[in-house]
Amino acid sequence: MLLLKGKAILSLLKIGKIAGPLISMMVSIWAYAFIYPWSFSIGIVLLLLVHELGHVFAAKRMGLPVSAPLFIPFMGALIALKRQPLDAKSEAYIAFGGPILGSIGATAVFGAAYYLDSPLLYSLAYVGFLLNLINLLPIHPLDGGRIVTAVTRWLWLVGLVGGLAVIIYLKSILFLIIWGLFAYDLYTKYVKRRKQSKRQFVTRSFMIPVERLIQEGYMIPGPEHKRELPFTTYSDLSHQQYIGVKWDSLDYYGTAMLPQQVILEKVKVTQLERVELENGLHLKVSCEIECTPFENDKYYEVPAPTRWKYGIAYFALAGFLGGMMYMVHLVGNVNI
Repeated sequence: MLLLKGKAILSLLKIGKIAGPLISMMVSIWAYAFIYPWSFSIGIVLLLLVHELGHVFAAKRMGLPVSAPLFIPFMGALIALKRQPLDAKSEAYIAFGGPILGSIGATAVFGAAYYLDSPLLYSLAYVGFLLNLINLLPIHPLDGGRIVTAVTRWLWLVGLVGGLAVIIYLKSILFLIIWGLFAYDLYTKYVKRRKQSKRQFVTRSFMIPVERLIQEGYMIPGPEHKRELPFTTYSDLSHQQYIGVKWDSLDYYGTAMLPQQVILEKVKVTQLERVELENGLHLKVSCEIECTPFENDKYYEVPAPTRWKYGIAYFALAGFLGGMMYMVHLVGNVNI
């Protein structure tokens, strides 16, 4: 049906940002339906949607633009921040949004299950509580790993050890991959980085039009020419850093994006190449940018009252979810 009616469906979905989420939701429901009944598959995806909308609402309250939710079969769903938070408090606030609204959604399903005495809804409520509880594990990139950045990063070690127990309990290859990436990230941050030099080298190229310069008698340097160039740097409101390179003798100033926030040391010309383009002769200038990553030490500075408030909320929410799972098991006789 999708193949035959694809054009009609796509024309109906040309209504802004909801096309992508709707398509990914349908694909996820279709994938889950290979294992579960259709009704259960739809319920899982809707619970995931509620969870992701919690992140969206929290990010909007912080003034941070986000993408629409994207659903990935058997992996859940995600949103992408178009601008990163400036501190751990903001990161934790956005991370809290998903489990909080997700827990409210699962509680509503539990209430409906109790009122209707529906085994399907009891099962969905149990899964909703379980997914939100697992998401609270202090492991990046799960929500819990982001929340504890505003509580104490020592909880990452708890997640490192506790994650092994969860892997054994769930027997999940996917969770094993997530845990492995988290362990490697901790290693690179706190072990490998201390042993290695923090200096990095980034390569960027600039195209300088030289057709006019040659006609005016300018001396164009040859391919073996090497020199350092003066530079400037700035960041936009999205915290994207740029470098501006100036070559006075060629009457040129160009900019390029940098892969991350860095402290610039020097810019060296490493290679020159003449390139003929449609609009004339250009000089392709390859530059080696020497820099060190910028580490914002103030990122993790969170006031003590906020740490306590977030810590209490974190453990209270985890306790609530565990208690509700036990409640569903008692009332609905559900055990997954």
